[in-house]
This record gives sequence, structure tokens and C-alpha cells, in this order.
Amino acid sequence: MTPVKPLAITMGCPVGIGPEIILKLFAAGSAFSLNETPVVVGDPAVLQHCGQILQIGTNIVRWYPGKKVKAGTLPVYKPENFPVLAPESLAWGKPDVRTGTAMARCIEAAVSLVQGNECSGMVTCPITKKALNEAGYSFPGHTEMLASLCHSRDYAMMMAGKKLRVTLVTIHTALNRVSASLTKEKILGLIEMTSLSLQRDFGIAAPRLAVAALNPHAGEDGLFGDEEELLIGPAIRQACESGLPASGPYPPDTVFNKAAAGDFDAVVCMYHDQGLIPFKLLHFADGVNVTIGLPIVRTSVDHGTAYDIAGTGKADTSSLAAAVAMAGQIVENRSR
Repeated sequence: MTPVKPLAITMGCPVGIGPEIILKLFAAGSAFSLNETPVVVGDPAVLQHCGQILQIGTNIVRWYPGKKVKAGTLPVYKPENFPVLAPESLAWGKPDVRTGTAMARCIEAAVSLVQGNECSGMVTCPITKKALNEAGYSFPGHTEMLASLCHSRDYAMMMAGKKLRVTLVTIHTALNRVSASLTKEKILGLIEMTSLSLQRDFGIAAPRLAVAALNPHAGEDGLFGDEEELLIGPAIRQACESGLPASGPYPPDTVFNKAAAGDFDAVVCMYHDQGLIPFKLLHFADGVNVTIGLPIVRTSVDHGTAYDIAGTGKADTSSLAAAVAMAGQIVENRSR
């Protein structure tokens, strides 16, 4: 049997909670077996400094591609083009161009490790988009940067938990531009991607998809909007004609309750907060962000950098633990 390649965990923003939750997860130890111990892509000195401040004991060792991962250690891969970060000069909760560059380098390196078959998939800790942009990376977020690195034109964000999964037709789009950004083709494409991901990544042979409406009461026969009649409904009908079990459009105020009760395997949503508000209500601590449509496996925590508590020892590892476990499960499902 071929040994399992390790997952790569990016450190995220050096002055956010990424280093802390990584240290806590590895300190717990029980989450990993020999072949499942991930490697961290980041700066050993930053992690060491964080561990000293918060008194989190881990055995940090340098890792490089091809080196055997040893259980009980925290293996760290530092990218060759990583910026110089003097840990003592960094201030918790105050990102700058250096930390923005560090975030980007970790993401680039992790993608290269997975593409080079040195790692089986990647898990990302949170970044701040402003610092990323200030460092010269003009991406609105993680998802778009990963899609660019993987040369993927068709991709989407899925938020996944034990009770609810949602995908988003528009992601980081201003609310006043959502309607103009919707097309039948985009909605149909996401229905197809969501169905494929549920089959390939989650092992659901016949996924049941609900499609949320954009407007209150699903438009009320055009009284509150016509996107349901012009775009969403036609996309659903075409999906069904292609053999995809999609239904809707359902009023947004009821569909998530039905999905959480087990009536659907995922809800296709029209915009960011439509899906993330109900999702985070149910899975604030243990939710996972999955990028679907990529040729590589990528999961992420579903929270931000939490600068307000960075360096205080208060950060929760639940989402990172769930993201690591889900990435491992997806890798296993894809290998079958």
C-alpha cells in the first residue's frame, strides 16, 4: 500500500490566530496518525515565538519535500522566497506588507507541494485580504487566488458541516451587484459542480440539491423580483433534464431548515451571506470551507484572523480540526 502523503497546512496571517490554532492542534496530538500528520507551511520562528508566549509545547522540526513525517513532531516547511519576519517585531492583530507577503508565499508553496505530489491536499488558516492586496496580490480572497494558481476557471465555495452544506453562485460580490452577476449558466454550473463534489468528495451517490431563491417568497410570482422566473427556475429545469436531482427555487427563509433536517444534501445559494448566515448559526465552531472545482483538495477554517483575540490564547481549534479531518476524508474518497 502506498503511504499517504501528508496534508499541507498554511500558517495564515502571522499576527492572527493561525499560529496559535496550529500549535494547539499539534499539541493535542491525538488527531494524527503517522501517515496523517500534516506539515505546516510557514515560519518556524514565528510558531516557536507564539508557542513561547502562549506556553504551548510542541516539537517543531524543519521539513522539506521527501522527508518522512515523524509522529509527535510539528513539521514546518519554510518556502524559499519567504519574507524575513523577526517575530519580536511583529504585533498581534496588526498586519502589514511583510505579513501579507508571508500569507501569499505560504499559499503558493502549499499549492506547489500538492501539485508536485509531495502533499495530498491543503488546509488553509485565515488571512486578511487587505494585507494580501497591499503585498501586491489583487485577489478578493483565498478562493480566487487558489483558482488562479490552479488555472481553474470553474470553481466555487462550499461551506460544509455535519448538518448543512451550502454553495455560493456569487462569492465576494457587493450585495447591490448580486442580481446583475447572476446568469442561468452560472447557476447551472454551480448545480453541476455541487453535485459532482458531493459524489466525488463526500461519497454521496445520489445527491439531493435544493436551490435557494434570490428574493423573498421566491419572488411571489414576480411581485418581489423576476430572477426566479428568468434565471433560477430555467437553470433548475435544465439541470433536471440532464439527470441532476435539483429542485426549487425555494424561499430562503425555509430551505435551510429543511436541509438541516436532512431533506437535502446541499443548498445552492445565490450570494455569500444568504448561505453563510444560516451555516454559521449551525456550524460557527466546526464549519469547514471547501473549494470545489479545483484539481487539488483544499479545505479551510470557516473563520477569520480574529485579530481581537490574537496572542491571547483564546482561539478555538475546532474548525481547523474539522478542516483537517475533512481534507483527509476527501483525499481518501477521491482515491477510491
